[in-house]
Amino acid sequence: MESLIVRWLRAGDAGDVDAFDALLHDDVVVHAPRGLSTSSLEAEKQVWREAVAAMPDLRHEVQEVVRDGDVEMARVVVSGTLHQEFGGVAANGVPFRMDQAVICHLEDGKVREAWEIADVGAIDQTS
Repeated sequence: MESLIVRWLRAGDAGDVDAFDALLHDDVVVHAPRGLSTSSLEAEKQVWREAVAAMPDLRHEVQEVVRDGDVEMARVVVSGTLHQEFGGVAANGVPFRMDQAVICHLEDGKVREAWEIADVGAIDQTS
């Protein structure tokens, strides 16, 4: 079966936040940089709506996934172009690429809690 992280990121990139219902718990907690942390499924959906609106070309390329019991981790390359402000970064129209690690605790086949660790300085360098 395909990794939950891969399915989550693929759905988010496509703007299919309704798919999150099958992937994330209603009270999922996502720890993210730039003040983008969330503590519910609906809040996480809203962050992704805003991300895709700001970066229509947003892509998460999963390089590697490791799973150990109820923990799943992925090494990801994120790319896109900021056309609107997002996460406190002004729109600049310049493409970026950054490294990201996503670590998830799973429960009952869904993400219960996640940590996103990202090289957000890569976006700052493009502004």
